[in-house]
Amino acid sequence: MDKNRIERPELLSPLVLAYIGDSVYEIFVRHELILIHSNMPVHKLHVEAVKYVRAHAQSNSVRALEGILTEEEEAVYKRGRNAKSPTVPRNADVNEYRRATGFEALIGYLYLAGRQERLKKIMRAAFDSALD
Repeated sequence: MDKNRIERPELLSPLVLAYIGDSVYEIFVRHELILIHSNMPVHKLHVEAVKYVRAHAQSNSVRALEGILTEEEEAVYKRGRNAKSPTVPRNADVNEYRRATGFEALIGYLYLAGRQERLKKIMRAAFDSALD
């Protein structure tokens, strides 16, 4: 057994999945923005990244994923969406925040499950539709 690998990520709390998923997606977004705007000042890169990782944008991304998620992925998303989070950000409504948590749980699940190609496909679709 590999001590660095999570054997059964589906058994983790959806909020734990969202915790890691948030970081994974933010790194993806930062990487994409650097590819697009390699000479942009760091502060402007940060401001741009926030547009993609805030709850409103992630909620938009979920709509773009409808119809392309497998049953298993949909179930993980719903577990995250329905998880009772102790906080809600000041700048997001509860429904957007819950959809964003579901999205982050899905990203975390795919990451911990080692499904890199599927993870890239989902994050690409999410990134491309986040600001619609």
